[in-house]
This record gives sequence, C-alpha cells and structure tokens, in this order.
Amino acid sequence: MSEIPMFPLGSVLFPHTPLPLRVFEPRYLTMIGRLLDDEDPDFGVVLIERGHEVGGGDLRSRVGTKARLVSVTAAADALQIVAVGTSRFTVERWTQENPHPAADVAVTPELTWNDALSPLRTEAEAIVRRVLARSDSQWDADVELSSDPLAASWQLAAIAPLGEYDRYTLLQSTTTGGLLRQIIDMTLDVELLRSSL
Repeated sequence: MSEIPMFPLGSVLFPHTPLPLRVFEPRYLTMIGRLLDDEDPDFGVVLIERGHEVGGGDLRSRVGTKARLVSVTAAADALQIVAVGTSRFTVERWTQENPHPAADVAVTPELTWNDALSPLRTEAEAIVRRVLARSDSQWDADVELSSDPLAASWQLAAIAPLGEYDRYTLLQSTTTGGLLRQIIDMTLDVELLRSSL
C-alpha cells in the first residue's frame, strides 16, 4: 500500500490510454508542481460518482487508475498536461485534502492475456468501431490501437461509446475475457438503444 496524490474526475481513466487535462485549480497546480520534482510522477484518477469535486463534498469511486505525467505545457491561465494510464488500484483510505487530495492505495493485479482471446478481441474491436462510425464521439472509428493485445483491450474500453458508470464497471474487470465480453455486450446495448429511437 502506498500514498499517492489524487485527481478525482468526472470520467474514468483506463490503463494504456491518454489523459489530456487543463489544470487551473491552485491545489492541482501545486500537485503538478510537486510531481515535476518526482522521479516517478504518478498520480491517481478516480471517478466522481456524485457531487462536484470543486469545493469538496463529492462521492468518489474506490477503484481508479494510476496516471504517469508525460508532458506539461504552460498556458496563460492554466497548465495543459498529458498523462497516460498505467495500473489500476483500490483506494484504502483518503489521507488528506490539502494542499491537494491524496490517498493510500493498493495496486490491483494486472489482467493477463491469452492468445485464445484473440477472436473475442477482434469481435469487440469490430463492434466498437461499427458503433463509433455511427456515433457522435470524441473518438474516430479508425483510431489506432496498440499492437499489444492487452493494451488494445483497455483502449477499446476507453473508446467504446459508453457512459461513465458503464466505463467504471469495465474498469473493475477481473479477467481480460470478462472485460472483452462486457465491452461487446454494453456496446451492442448502445447500438440497440439507438436503433430503437
């Protein structure tokens, strides 16, 4: 178990996916400044389940993803940062809110890949890309995925046109096969819902 700085957000971060952020709140500017001095500039991202992070009083999810800070650019009134999701964790307890949130976290075991899952991953990718092509999404249907099959599975979860609570369910997956099956089922549910409107 280790203590890490935390950045609660209104969205889920998956391993192997980028996280661009515009940072302007003083406490998170402080956090980024401290991370720039660290050898391992990692912070945790958890979903805000209810409420607003600004001003506190929010309800935060227990399962999150570590993010590795990869670039920081100063703008006139904010910092533009890019981080990449690495490993998942479970929050054991929140340790502080000032100068920025922090929590003790336990790392979640990594999912494993088995080549027998390749047809399932291919099916999941085809369904996600098909539904993306008919959706108004931030992701293009032809977005490039990692050549690593496990990383690509997480990236499929990230680009699937789902709501944040569905994404949070995917984040809690305990097997790669389970992750891929849920991506397929949830994306097909979205497609069915849209076709019935």
